[in-house]
Amino acid sequence: MSNLIAPKLLVEFIGTFSLIFIGAGAAAVIGDGVGLPGITAIAFAHGLTVMAFAFAYGPVSGGHFNPSVTTAVLAAGAMRAGEAAGYIVSQLAGAVLGAILLRTVLGGAATGLGTPTLAHHLALGNTTVTVTPWAGFVIEAVLAFFLSTVVLSTAVAGRARNLAPLAIGMTLTLNIIMGGPLTGAAFNPARALGPMVATGNFNDAWLYLVAPIVGAIVAAILHTGLARLVQERIATAAARAPAE
Repeated sequence: MSNLIAPKLLVEFIGTFSLIFIGAGAAAVIGDGVGLPGITAIAFAHGLTVMAFAFAYGPVSGGHFNPSVTTAVLAAGAMRAGEAAGYIVSQLAGAVLGAILLRTVLGGAATGLGTPTLAHHLALGNTTVTVTPWAGFVIEAVLAFFLSTVVLSTAVAGRARNLAPLAIGMTLTLNIIMGGPLTGAAFNPARALGPMVATGNFNDAWLYLVAPIVGAIVAAILHTGLARLVQERIATAAARAPAE
């Protein structure tokens, strides 16, 4: 393993491990039926964890901690395929080990360990909502699109400079406040797979693994297209400018 890639893989492992242990751990401890205050607490547990470790490890690896984010960065042409594969393996390993440690300290998998699930008969106002797999797929893809867009526009494009981790952490928080009651708001294959492996509950696993990747690829396509459009406009404006 190259001395250059090893630190990146290590910090991606640690960051994803922390996301599972703290984020999924908060979901396991707070539990279901907690209403908006509980969902908000879970959302901030995830968002603050990602923000803190992105500040800590962003200069080393970019602070992805999410295979869908890595896919977006790869699709946008900002990293090599081999490096992206290494990131994803490290992220999945960190997620599984984080969930296994969580199961150990909580004395088993009875809490669900924060495994994301689709809502059934969720009370919303004067009605109840059951999220179908198709609707869940759309929600998870859209949430991953939002996160990947912010990562590409801030951390990768460098527009937010040192504040990129703050923007990314807040996006994670807002996504979970909206999507948490509906799908569990994983929008991260590692965040979903870790607790699934630790609990043995693989319900709708295909949805939680595939939908975020789809949303990430769409975000990368849009990001790349907008960047090319801006470059073309700059080039056109330069060509039309009178020579000095």
